[in-house]
Amino acid sequence: MHSLFDERRYLIPFRSGLLPQIFTDTLVIGAGVGGLRAAIAAAASGGETIVLCKTSVEESNTAWAQGGIATVVDEKSGDSFASHIKDTLDAGAGLCDEPAVRSIVEAGPARINELVNWGMRFDLGPSGRVSLGQEGAHTHARILHADGDATGRELVRCLHERARATPGLRLFSNCFALDLITPSNEPGGGAPVMGAITHHTKYGLQMIWAKTTILASGGAGVVFRETTNPRIATADGLAMAYRAGAAVQDLAFIQFHPTTLYLAGRPRSLITEAVRGEGAHLLDQAGHRFMVEAHPLAELAPRDAVSRAILRRIASHGGTHVFLDVRHLGEFDRRFPGIAALLADVGLDPATDLVPVNPAMHHFIGGVVTDLEGRTSLPGLLAVGEVASTGLHGANRLASNSLLEGLVVGEAAGRLAAANAARTLPAPVPIISDIRPSDHGEIDLADVKSSLRSAMWRNAGIERSGPRLADAIDMIDFWARYTLDKIFDGPEGWQTQNMLLAAALIARSAAWRTESRGGHWRSDFPEPREECRVHDRWARGAGNVVEVGVR
Repeated sequence: MHSLFDERRYLIPFRSGLLPQIFTDTLVIGAGVGGLRAAIAAAASGGETIVLCKTSVEESNTAWAQGGIATVVDEKSGDSFASHIKDTLDAGAGLCDEPAVRSIVEAGPARINELVNWGMRFDLGPSGRVSLGQEGAHTHARILHADGDATGRELVRCLHERARATPGLRLFSNCFALDLITPSNEPGGGAPVMGAITHHTKYGLQMIWAKTTILASGGAGVVFRETTNPRIATADGLAMAYRAGAAVQDLAFIQFHPTTLYLAGRPRSLITEAVRGEGAHLLDQAGHRFMVEAHPLAELAPRDAVSRAILRRIASHGGTHVFLDVRHLGEFDRRFPGIAALLADVGLDPATDLVPVNPAMHHFIGGVVTDLEGRTSLPGLLAVGEVASTGLHGANRLASNSLLEGLVVGEAAGRLAAANAARTLPAPVPIISDIRPSDHGEIDLADVKSSLRSAMWRNAGIERSGPRLADAIDMIDFWARYTLDKIFDGPEGWQTQNMLLAAALIARSAAWRTESRGGHWRSDFPEPREECRVHDRWARGAGNVVEVGVR
């Protein structure tokens, strides 16, 4: 990993005293499930809270989520906290922190009841009770959905309405957070975070000072060529936290979703896990149901196992994709109205046609190291949601646990921020970012981004090896020499620089992890190794990895 990645503290040159100043008790960067839930809790006790939304509330990984929220709501069916905990630990392949799993799972029902009281419309069964679905690697039906396959959209609607009704909470749409503010630019010092420097499409650059900053900026899907994520998932939060000096961990672990709609030249669209939970089959080009011999759980195997099985089937039997067979499922249009509409738009009828599918990057498992209230290694900075790493997911996320985590840890982080609101806001300190103009050759941002995404998909995707990861690191370092030294004046350039940093961190972690475990699979080390059953932590300027044992 090139030294440039640790040298650059801020993306742009600025002098804080020359920019407009905004002051608040709590600053939340991101408006998905974690960010909105944290903001509601932070503002509930009267503290002033600002939520930054990169584009609009409707465009986030949460809003795009088709799957549901996993929690134990019906113990009469034989489900239990112990069962949900075990399923999570099994999916996490030995890297989950059990206290985190237990705490988040057991807090789930309270957060669900809260949503119901706030007006969230969960799907109901014929008896009028909430309908529970089953997804991959779950041993019981415990997934709550809304509108069949639009749980995320309904969740965001509910939280957004609650946020709008909460006094003291303001939402800044189309506001890009460039970097976290710290009083020192030196790496490794643990300097406190005092807010963020932002760019608004209407008001330009602004300094937002806060007693507590909550990072809730989502994932990194766009770093890979094939992804289910919206275009805004460019790893901004991970990058800005790393530049500020926060510790990050487990970045090798990427969850690839096995089933996205595959049509050449068209962006990938998610076909939710719940479709296989309802009984859909995966077929190869010859019409053979190959998952039966690939894994004891067949189509309901963990996502990493299904994704690898699909790739291997394509490699051995040809073609560019496999098929999802839903023809035998009754009332598909009623159960999955969003997917049915998607298929109709591309001329497919689920009652008669096979659906072409292929894996794509779906969820970023590692992230900024936090505890169960969102605390990071930097004073004043909390992190929640996909950008954070609590230890819940281990090496592979159990389906529908992410919205649960965002609700539980988001609420806890918001309460912590509310408690901090009683403190006196520190006086702003003069911050100078002095970046000299580059005399190196100009580059085409679109070319760099496209090449980076392809290189990450080919060399750091579902199947990896030492030589291919080394190649990826070399390519990323090359592009960095001609991109990180530049000064850009808009989100396209800043996002590309963030994606390069995130890609470098992912590739470095994957090269270090000489084993296969969960969402990280290496052909040259195809088995898990006990000496690698640790969290690999990294920080700007630290140089070497810090290995932390699993709790």
